Amino acid sequence: MGIYDYTVTDNKGQAVSLDAFAGKVLLIVNTATGCGFTPQYKGLQQLYETFSGRGERRCERRFEILDFPCNQFGGQAPGTDEEIERFCAVRYHTTFPRFAKIEVNGGNASPLYTYLKSRQTGVLTPDIKWNFTKFLVDRHGNVTARFAPTEKPEALVKEIEKLLEAP
Repeated sequence: MGIYDYTVTDNKGQAVSLDAFAGKVLLIVNTATGCGFTPQYKGLQQLYETFSGRGERRCERRFEILDFPCNQFGGQAPGTDEEIERFCAVRYHTTFPRFAKIEVNGGNASPLYTYLKSRQTGVLTPDIKWNFTKFLVDRHGNVTARFAPTEKPEALVKEIEKLLEAP
């Protein structure tokens, strides 16, 4: 099974096949609205604005950020999906796709995250250690890198550019 075989739920309760993102470079992030790393939303939005329009034709999006709120770490993503969306839109002016709140570890972990962790393990364990862990996926659906929460979005620019330039 590959990344495009998974279906996730968006923050409005609709099923979304990741096949809809085939051919795009993806940055998949588990987020939280009440975390010390929450200001990374600003950097994520800057990445999105910088790279989402790059393509042969200006209207063709070749980069997407997929935001998966997660309340597993210190209860730092409280609220409903609607409240999280409102917070992110008002506070950080985010415009990238946001999905329903999920779990990333344990028996109720999202199958997508189980897959991501199997492709790029963390230090000592595959488990996600905190909010704002980032996975980079190339245009062919390969999970190419995993970044710790301490890696700021702006530090990923060269990796993203490399994947966007690759055939």
